[in-house]
Amino acid sequence: MELALKTIPRQNIPEVLVGYENADDAGVYQLTADLALVQTVDYFAPIVDDPYAYGQIAAANALSDVYAMGGTPKTALSIVGFPTKGVDMVVLGDILRGGVDKLNEAGVALLGGHSVRDDEIKFGYAITGLIEPKNIKENRNAKPGARLILTKPLGTGLITTALKRGKASPDHVQAAIHTMSQLNRRASEICLEFRVDTMTDVTGFGLAGHALEVAKASGVSIEINHRQLPLLPGVIEYSHEGFCAGGLTNNREFFGPQLSIASSISSDIQNILFDPQTSGGLLVFCRSDDADILQKKLQSAGIHAVEIGSTRKLSADLLTVS
Repeated sequence: MELALKTIPRQNIPEVLVGYENADDAGVYQLTADLALVQTVDYFAPIVDDPYAYGQIAAANALSDVYAMGGTPKTALSIVGFPTKGVDMVVLGDILRGGVDKLNEAGVALLGGHSVRDDEIKFGYAITGLIEPKNIKENRNAKPGARLILTKPLGTGLITTALKRGKASPDHVQAAIHTMSQLNRRASEICLEFRVDTMTDVTGFGLAGHALEVAKASGVSIEINHRQLPLLPGVIEYSHEGFCAGGLTNNREFFGPQLSIASSISSDIQNILFDPQTSGGLLVFCRSDDADILQKKLQSAGIHAVEIGSTRKLSADLLTVS
Protein backbone atom coordinates (compact mmCIF):
# COMPACT_ATOMS: atom_id res chain seq x y z
CA MET A 1 0.00 0.00 0.00
CA GLU A 2 2.82 2.40 0.85
CA LEU A 3 4.30 1.92 -2.62
CA ALA A 4 0.91 2.46 -4.28
CA LEU A 5 0.29 5.66 -2.32
CA LYS A 6 3.59 7.07 -3.56
CA THR A 7 2.22 6.97 -7.12
CA ILE A 8 -0.69 9.28 -6.29
CA PRO A 9 -0.14 12.88 -7.47
CA ARG A 10 0.15 15.32 -4.57
CA GLN A 11 -2.86 17.56 -4.04
CA ASN A 12 -2.39 21.14 -2.92
CA ILE A 13 -5.57 21.87 -0.97
CA PRO A 14 -4.93 24.28 1.93
CA GLU A 15 -7.99 23.10 3.86
CA VAL A 16 -6.54 19.60 4.22
CA LEU A 17 -4.91 19.76 7.65
CA VAL A 18 -4.13 16.04 7.90
CA GLY A 19 -3.87 13.72 4.90
CA TYR A 20 -2.50 10.23 4.40
CA GLU A 21 1.20 11.14 4.35
CA ASN A 22 2.07 10.24 7.97
CA ALA A 23 -0.25 7.23 8.44
CA ASP A 24 -2.52 9.20 10.78
CA ASP A 25 -5.68 7.58 12.11
CA ALA A 26 -8.01 9.88 10.15
CA GLY A 27 -8.00 12.78 7.72
CA VAL A 28 -8.88 16.32 8.78
CA TYR A 29 -10.43 19.03 6.57
CA GLN A 30 -10.76 22.59 7.84
CA LEU A 31 -14.19 24.26 7.63
CA THR A 32 -13.61 27.45 9.64
CA ALA A 33 -10.86 28.84 11.84
CA ASP A 34 -12.24 26.92 14.81
CA LEU A 35 -13.81 23.85 13.22
CA ALA A 36 -12.73 20.95 11.02
CA LEU A 37 -14.09 17.63 9.76
CA VAL A 38 -12.48 14.33 10.76
CA GLN A 39 -13.10 11.39 8.42
CA THR A 40 -12.16 7.73 8.49
CA VAL A 41 -13.37 4.36 7.23
CA ASP A 42 -12.82 0.82 8.50
CA TYR A 43 -14.39 -2.60 7.94
CA PHE A 44 -13.32 -6.22 8.32
CA ALA A 45 -14.50 -9.83 8.31
CA PRO A 46 -15.93 -11.42 11.48
CA ILE A 47 -13.42 -12.17 14.23
CA VAL A 48 -15.92 -13.54 16.77
CA ASP A 49 -18.81 -15.99 16.43
CA ASP A 50 -21.53 -13.75 17.90
CA PRO A 51 -22.91 -11.48 15.12
CA TYR A 52 -24.21 -8.88 17.58
CA ALA A 53 -20.80 -8.63 19.28
CA TYR A 54 -19.14 -8.43 15.85
CA GLY A 55 -21.33 -5.44 14.98
CA GLN A 56 -20.45 -3.72 18.24
CA ILE A 57 -16.73 -4.32 17.76
CA ALA A 58 -16.83 -3.06 14.17
CA ALA A 59 -18.50 0.16 15.29
CA ALA A 60 -16.13 0.74 18.21
CA ASN A 61 -13.17 0.07 15.92
CA ALA A 62 -14.30 2.59 13.29
CA LEU A 63 -15.15 5.27 15.85
CA SER A 64 -11.76 4.87 17.52
CA ASP A 65 -9.87 6.64 14.73
CA VAL A 66 -11.79 9.85 15.36
CA TYR A 67 -11.21 9.61 19.11
CA ALA A 68 -7.50 9.03 18.49
CA MET A 69 -7.30 12.27 16.51
CA GLY A 70 -8.91 14.18 19.39
CA GLY A 71 -12.25 14.58 17.62
CA THR A 72 -15.91 13.83 18.29
CA PRO A 73 -17.68 11.44 15.87
CA LYS A 74 -21.06 12.66 14.64
CA THR A 75 -22.31 10.54 11.72
CA ALA A 76 -21.79 7.09 10.25
CA LEU A 77 -22.38 5.26 6.96
CA SER A 78 -22.40 1.47 7.11
CA ILE A 79 -20.42 -0.75 4.74
CA VAL A 80 -21.70 -4.30 4.29
CA GLY A 81 -20.44 -7.26 2.33
CA PHE A 82 -22.81 -10.23 2.59
CA PRO A 83 -23.28 -13.57 0.79
CA THR A 84 -26.45 -14.13 -1.24
CA LYS A 85 -26.54 -17.80 -0.22
CA GLY A 86 -25.71 -19.84 2.84
CA VAL A 87 -26.12 -17.22 5.56
CA ASP A 88 -29.48 -16.26 7.07
CA MET A 89 -30.40 -12.58 6.88
CA VAL A 90 -31.12 -12.76 10.61
CA VAL A 91 -27.33 -12.77 11.03
CA LEU A 92 -27.05 -9.48 9.15
CA GLY A 93 -29.82 -8.03 11.27
CA ASP A 94 -27.93 -8.96 14.44
CA ILE A 95 -24.72 -7.40 13.08
CA LEU A 96 -26.49 -4.17 12.18
CA ARG A 97 -28.24 -4.05 15.55
CA GLY A 98 -24.95 -4.48 17.40
CA GLY A 99 -23.42 -1.69 15.37
CA VAL A 100 -26.30 0.72 15.91
CA ASP A 101 -26.38 0.04 19.64
CA LYS A 102 -22.71 1.02 19.83
CA LEU A 103 -23.32 4.11 17.67
CA ASN A 104 -26.13 5.09 20.03
CA GLU A 105 -23.79 4.72 22.99
CA ALA A 106 -21.40 7.10 21.22
CA GLY A 107 -24.14 9.56 20.26
CA VAL A 108 -23.49 9.02 16.55
CA ALA A 109 -26.21 9.20 13.87
CA LEU A 110 -26.41 6.44 11.25
CA LEU A 111 -27.29 8.19 7.97
CA GLY A 112 -27.28 5.23 5.60
CA GLY A 113 -24.75 2.94 3.97
CA HIS A 114 -23.83 0.70 1.07
CA SER A 115 -23.94 -3.07 0.62
CA VAL A 116 -22.37 -5.45 -1.90
CA ARG A 117 -22.57 -9.18 -2.55
CA ASP A 118 -19.52 -10.91 -1.15
CA ASP A 119 -18.44 -14.50 -0.57
CA GLU A 120 -17.48 -13.52 2.99
CA ILE A 121 -19.26 -11.31 5.50
CA LYS A 122 -17.61 -7.93 5.95
CA PHE A 123 -18.86 -4.99 8.01
CA GLY A 124 -17.79 -1.58 9.19
CA TYR A 125 -18.41 2.13 8.94
CA ALA A 126 -17.28 5.38 7.40
CA ILE A 127 -17.27 7.91 10.23
CA THR A 128 -17.40 11.70 10.10
CA GLY A 129 -16.62 13.79 13.15
CA LEU A 130 -15.78 17.31 14.22
CA ILE A 131 -12.65 18.69 15.82
CA GLU A 132 -11.12 21.98 16.85
CA PRO A 133 -7.89 22.38 14.87
CA LYS A 134 -5.97 23.15 18.09
CA ASN A 135 -6.90 19.69 19.42
CA ILE A 136 -5.68 17.63 16.45
CA LYS A 137 -3.39 14.82 17.59
CA GLU A 138 -1.15 14.10 14.60
CA ASN A 139 1.45 11.35 14.47
CA ARG A 140 4.13 13.97 13.84
CA ASN A 141 3.54 15.82 17.13
CA ALA A 142 5.35 13.56 19.62
CA LYS A 143 8.26 15.16 21.47
CA PRO A 144 11.27 13.82 23.40
CA GLY A 145 10.64 13.29 27.09
CA ALA A 146 7.01 12.18 26.74
CA ARG A 147 5.68 9.22 28.71
CA LEU A 148 3.58 6.58 26.94
CA ILE A 149 0.28 5.37 28.36
CA LEU A 150 -1.72 2.51 26.80
CA THR A 151 -5.44 2.38 27.58
CA LYS A 152 -6.35 -1.25 26.72
CA PRO A 153 -4.64 -4.62 27.19
CA LEU A 154 -3.02 -6.38 24.24
CA GLY A 155 -3.63 -9.76 22.64
CA THR A 156 -6.95 -9.64 20.77
CA GLY A 157 -5.40 -11.03 17.59
CA LEU A 158 -4.00 -14.08 19.37
CA ILE A 159 -7.30 -14.80 21.12
CA THR A 160 -9.45 -14.42 18.01
CA THR A 161 -7.06 -16.62 16.03
CA ALA A 162 -7.30 -19.29 18.74
CA LEU A 163 -11.09 -18.92 18.54
CA LYS A 164 -11.08 -19.53 14.78
CA ARG A 165 -9.15 -22.74 15.40
CA GLY A 166 -11.55 -23.86 18.13
CA LYS A 167 -8.99 -23.62 20.92
CA ALA A 168 -9.91 -20.43 22.80
CA SER A 169 -11.32 -20.49 26.33
CA PRO A 170 -14.82 -18.94 26.49
CA ASP A 171 -13.66 -16.73 29.36
CA HIS A 172 -10.75 -15.45 27.31
CA VAL A 173 -13.02 -14.77 24.33
CA GLN A 174 -15.42 -12.81 26.52
CA ALA A 175 -12.53 -10.77 27.92
CA ALA A 176 -11.44 -9.93 24.37
CA ILE A 177 -14.98 -9.03 23.29
CA HIS A 178 -15.33 -6.78 26.32
CA THR A 179 -12.21 -4.77 25.53
CA MET A 180 -12.82 -4.65 21.76
CA SER A 181 -16.37 -3.36 22.17
CA GLN A 182 -15.30 -0.68 24.65
CA LEU A 183 -15.34 2.83 23.18
CA ASN A 184 -12.20 4.96 23.35
CA ARG A 185 -14.44 8.00 23.82
CA ARG A 186 -13.91 8.62 27.53
CA ALA A 187 -10.17 7.96 27.29
CA SER A 188 -9.89 10.55 24.51
CA GLU A 189 -11.96 13.10 26.42
CA ILE A 190 -9.79 12.75 29.51
CA CYS A 191 -6.57 12.97 27.50
CA LEU A 192 -7.70 16.28 26.00
CA GLU A 193 -7.72 17.74 29.53
CA PHE A 194 -3.95 17.21 29.80
CA ARG A 195 -0.81 18.08 27.86
CA VAL A 196 -0.96 15.22 25.40
CA ASP A 197 1.07 15.84 22.26
CA THR A 198 -0.39 13.00 20.24
CA MET A 199 -2.40 9.78 20.39
CA THR A 200 -2.87 6.84 18.08
CA ASP A 201 -5.04 3.77 18.43
CA VAL A 202 -3.33 0.39 18.40
CA THR A 203 -4.98 -1.66 15.67
CA GLY A 204 -3.84 -3.67 12.65
CA PHE A 205 -0.12 -2.83 12.76
CA GLY A 206 0.15 -3.95 16.39
CA LEU A 207 1.79 -1.98 19.18
CA ALA A 208 5.22 -2.01 17.55
CA GLY A 209 3.94 -0.88 14.16
CA HIS A 210 1.85 2.00 15.44
CA ALA A 211 4.61 3.18 17.78
CA LEU A 212 7.03 3.16 14.85
CA GLU A 213 4.64 5.23 12.73
CA VAL A 214 4.67 7.94 15.40
CA ALA A 215 8.44 7.74 15.86
CA LYS A 216 9.05 8.15 12.12
CA ALA A 217 6.57 10.98 11.69
CA SER A 218 7.80 12.88 14.77
CA GLY A 219 11.52 12.28 14.47
CA VAL A 220 11.86 10.79 17.95
CA SER A 221 12.95 7.46 19.38
CA ILE A 222 10.68 5.39 21.61
CA GLU A 223 11.56 2.94 24.36
CA ILE A 224 9.00 0.40 25.60
CA ASN A 225 9.38 -1.64 28.79
CA HIS A 226 8.04 -5.10 27.98
CA ARG A 227 7.40 -5.86 31.66
CA GLN A 228 4.81 -3.08 31.78
CA LEU A 229 2.73 -4.29 28.84
CA PRO A 230 -0.89 -5.00 29.83
CA LEU A 231 -2.02 -8.37 28.49
CA LEU A 232 -5.37 -10.08 28.09
CA PRO A 233 -5.66 -13.43 29.91
CA GLY A 234 -4.34 -16.41 28.00
CA VAL A 235 -2.36 -14.59 25.32
CA ILE A 236 1.05 -15.93 26.36
CA GLU A 237 -0.30 -19.48 26.15
CA TYR A 238 -1.94 -18.86 22.77
CA SER A 239 1.28 -17.40 21.42
CA HIS A 240 3.25 -20.37 22.73
CA GLU A 241 0.79 -22.72 21.00
CA GLY A 242 1.30 -20.90 17.69
CA PHE A 243 -2.05 -19.15 17.27
CA CYS A 244 -0.52 -16.27 15.34
CA ALA A 245 -2.60 -14.49 12.70
CA GLY A 246 -1.21 -13.85 9.24
CA GLY A 247 -1.21 -10.16 10.09
CA LEU A 248 1.21 -10.82 12.95
CA THR A 249 3.68 -12.44 10.57
CA ASN A 250 3.29 -9.59 8.08
CA ASN A 251 3.84 -7.00 10.81
CA ARG A 252 6.97 -8.77 12.02
CA GLU A 253 8.39 -8.95 8.49
CA PHE A 254 7.71 -5.28 7.75
CA PHE A 255 8.36 -3.60 11.10
CA GLY A 256 10.79 -6.06 12.70
CA PRO A 257 13.92 -4.70 10.97
CA GLN A 258 13.03 -1.19 12.16
CA LEU A 259 13.22 -1.86 15.91
CA SER A 260 15.64 -3.21 18.49
CA ILE A 261 14.40 -5.92 20.87
CA ALA A 262 16.50 -7.10 23.81
CA SER A 263 17.70 -10.68 23.33
CA SER A 264 16.30 -11.63 26.74
CA ILE A 265 12.71 -10.94 25.67
CA SER A 266 10.75 -14.13 24.97
CA SER A 267 9.37 -14.99 21.56
CA ASP A 268 5.86 -14.84 23.04
CA ILE A 269 6.27 -11.21 24.12
CA GLN A 270 7.72 -10.45 20.70
CA ASN A 271 4.61 -11.97 19.11
CA ILE A 272 2.44 -9.71 21.26
CA LEU A 273 4.34 -6.63 20.05
CA PHE A 274 3.40 -7.46 16.46
CA ASP A 275 -0.05 -8.92 17.17
CA PRO A 276 -2.69 -7.04 15.11
CA GLN A 277 -5.33 -5.59 17.40
CA THR A 278 -8.97 -4.87 16.66
CA SER A 279 -10.48 -1.85 18.41
CA GLY A 280 -7.35 -1.54 20.52
CA GLY A 281 -6.53 1.10 23.08
CA LEU A 282 -5.09 4.56 22.67
CA LEU A 283 -1.32 4.92 22.79
CA VAL A 284 -0.99 8.29 24.49
CA PHE A 285 2.12 10.50 24.37
CA CYS A 286 1.83 12.69 27.46
CA ARG A 287 4.12 15.38 28.86
CA SER A 288 6.09 13.90 31.74
CA ASP A 289 4.70 16.19 34.46
CA ASP A 290 1.10 15.30 33.56
CA ALA A 291 1.48 11.55 33.12
CA ASP A 292 0.88 10.41 36.70
CA ILE A 293 -2.28 12.47 37.12
CA LEU A 294 -3.55 11.48 33.68
CA GLN A 295 -3.02 7.79 34.40
CA LYS A 296 -4.86 8.04 37.72
CA LYS A 297 -7.79 9.89 36.15
CA LEU A 298 -8.06 7.31 33.37
CA GLN A 299 -8.00 4.49 35.90
CA SER A 300 -10.63 6.24 38.04
CA ALA A 301 -12.87 6.25 34.96
CA GLY A 302 -12.56 2.46 34.69
CA ILE A 303 -9.99 2.57 31.89
CA HIS A 304 -7.15 0.03 31.93
CA ALA A 305 -4.41 2.67 31.63
CA VAL A 306 -0.79 1.55 32.03
CA GLU A 307 2.46 3.46 31.47
CA ILE A 308 4.59 1.40 29.09
CA GLY A 309 7.46 3.60 27.91
CA SER A 310 8.84 6.98 26.93
CA THR A 311 10.26 9.02 24.07
CA ARG A 312 13.73 10.49 23.69
CA LYS A 313 15.72 12.40 21.10
CA LEU A 314 16.13 10.58 17.81
CA SER A 315 18.86 7.94 17.84
CA ALA A 316 19.88 5.05 15.60
CA ASP A 317 16.96 2.91 16.82
CA LEU A 318 13.49 4.35 16.29
CA LEU A 319 11.96 1.85 18.70
CA THR A 320 13.70 -0.08 21.45
CA VAL A 321 11.97 -2.76 23.53
CA SER A 322 13.81 -3.60 26.72
